Amino acid sequence: MENDTYGLMDNSSYVSYSQRPETYIVPVIFALIFFVGVLGNGTLILIFARNRAMRNVPNTYIFSLALGDLLVVAICVPFTSTLYTLESWPWGQAICKLSEISKDVSIGVSVFTLTVLSAERYFAIVKPLRRHVSSKPFTIATAILIWIVSFFLALPAVFNTTIERRNVENDRVVVYCTPFPQELGKSYAQFIVMSRFLIYYFIPLCIIGCFYILMARFLVISTQNMPGEQQGQSNQIKARKKVAKMVLAFVIIFVICFLPIHIFMLWFHFYPEAEEEYDEYWHTLRIIGFCLSYINSCVNPIALYCVSKVFRRYFNQYLFCCLYHPSQQDMSRMNMYSSTYRRHNSITTSHYTISNAERT
Repeated sequence: MENDTYGLMDNSSYVSYSQRPETYIVPVIFALIFFVGVLGNGTLILIFARNRAMRNVPNTYIFSLALGDLLVVAICVPFTSTLYTLESWPWGQAICKLSEISKDVSIGVSVFTLTVLSAERYFAIVKPLRRHVSSKPFTIATAILIWIVSFFLALPAVFNTTIERRNVENDRVVVYCTPFPQELGKSYAQFIVMSRFLIYYFIPLCIIGCFYILMARFLVISTQNMPGEQQGQSNQIKARKKVAKMVLAFVIIFVICFLPIHIFMLWFHFYPEAEEEYDEYWHTLRIIGFCLSYINSCVNPIALYCVSKVFRRYFNQYLFCCLYHPSQQDMSRMNMYSSTYRRHNSITTSHYTISNAERT
């Protein structure tokens, strides 16, 4: 998935790297991904680390998402950016394995965290009395479990990712990094491609879709049946809906970023005539999917900045500290946010209370 071996299938039509437009375009895109990804995800982690008021259930999962994205941006992007610049993989087998493992772990953390976040929003809105689902110990344990499962699912990359060589024009040898060794055959590649599609994409998105359909149905019914005296409850539901919309934005971004590469991988590994019909169209789709799969690791902080007023204020404070001067209204809101957090943690109530993160 991270190499350009697909373009080497037909040696007679092999095009030199210096004559390919992607040789000059892709490194620029990856430089932007690295800069935005490190800055955005690093700032998110800093916000979580330095502000206790932000350490609630949804934000803990967002913190885990940022760690996973930063992992792939810091480890994979600098090395994979050279795939369209250099004809052969120059980094050796250890970096080849590390890059593939980091990518698989990051994808797993992203999709499983989004699934759990969708479930958490469902219980916060539809079944608020089940407080254990939104408790901090449960959240931390779930986040750790997600990382463990993601590492476990990346084990095939640990054992099977390798360096291979292929002859191209004029008997020149090209070295490439591949998660699909030739010695394991086509069936192994098909198994991994289908497993990734099901585990990292199709099944989680079906689960997320079910949660959001149930949430939408509940909100429609509750809006129709809510009497005037339950205005306070209505405000709580509105606040929780804001966080649900934020999670939905992350999900939509994930769907868009990973759909093209899954389409290409399924076509190439399951269509019998794929090697013969690999042309400019499929090559372009493959490059777009390749870039989008890494863009996903830097775009979540941008989406969070756009949809969350609280995160936007913190981003402005840390990123533009020399230029940004918070207004009196912003300062009072942030102080109120912090005091609400302290009061929420010092007073035990018998009913479900709204999460501080839901004031976004």
